[in-house]
Amino acid sequence: MGHSNVSNFVLAVTVPLPSLLFYLSFVQKCDGDRWENEYWTWVCDWGRLHPLYLVNVLFFLNVDILFWVVGLVQQNVWLIDPYWTIIPVLIAHFYSAYPAAQYDLLRSRAALLLIWIWSARLTYNYFRRELWQWGKREDWRFTDIRRKDPRNWWWKSFFVCFVSQHTFLVGITLPFYSIFTNARPWNAWDGLAFLVCLSGITIAHVADTQLHSFVARNNILKDLGAPTEPLLNRGLWHYSRHPNYFGEQLFWWGLSLFSVNLGQSWAVVGTAINSACLAYTTVLVERKMVQEPSRADVYRQYQKSTSVLIPWFNRSTLVKSKTS
Repeated sequence: MGHSNVSNFVLAVTVPLPSLLFYLSFVQKCDGDRWENEYWTWVCDWGRLHPLYLVNVLFFLNVDILFWVVGLVQQNVWLIDPYWTIIPVLIAHFYSAYPAAQYDLLRSRAALLLIWIWSARLTYNYFRRELWQWGKREDWRFTDIRRKDPRNWWWKSFFVCFVSQHTFLVGITLPFYSIFTNARPWNAWDGLAFLVCLSGITIAHVADTQLHSFVARNNILKDLGAPTEPLLNRGLWHYSRHPNYFGEQLFWWGLSLFSVNLGQSWAVVGTAINSACLAYTTVLVERKMVQEPSRADVYRQYQKSTSVLIPWFNRSTLVKSKTS
């Protein structure tokens, strides 16, 4: 573990402390009807009535501003990537520990269990891909934007890398607001939502593991000077061009089902925005694939035969079965 890896680890552990310390103080000082001074009286009065506002304020100050400043100093916005796997857990516990929270115990425990499993899976996949290093690289999409307009990147990065992630992360965790502000008893729809979420996590994990094995195998072939495989079309990737994205979206829509069941369908808006963004990301990934000469032709054939997102029968397999 090199010096930069150690320093980036320390940085990653340190940056959320302002929000964590404030929130621990908030929970401790606002859990009751008597507050120690005028400042906390105002904070508790306002904060207890507006949990959504408070989570946005903390996110803006601690992520949008602080992470942005760190990115400018390091000239690398890597920090938002590992925190994508952690912030939803923090937000979920923010709502669960809220002084005015009310909820069904079984639904709340199930939801927290799900977000922890989701986070463990995504965190493991992130660091496995990054060879267990902190801050090795930033998202290739951010790097592309930086290269195209380096002069204006210092201010563009604030909106592209942090304000946008603010919208996505607070948006997709809105179901936790529903779960921890509604004590309606657990029912069959909650059970269905739980199973959908677990299915999404499982599909995403299997797909990412298959992708990791494919990349690792190609790296070995490259080191040996042997021809590499241009395309992964085995396993789940035989039935979908982006099964990892499908699993991820299935998880968040399953979580949104909790909100719908609680009569708060408005909370799905964040999931819808995230899905729209993922659709655009899918377009960017596929453009990148067909721009690489070594795989352009085979990937175009793959596009013709394989479902873009939802796993479905592969058309090339169907044609072979009909002609055999």
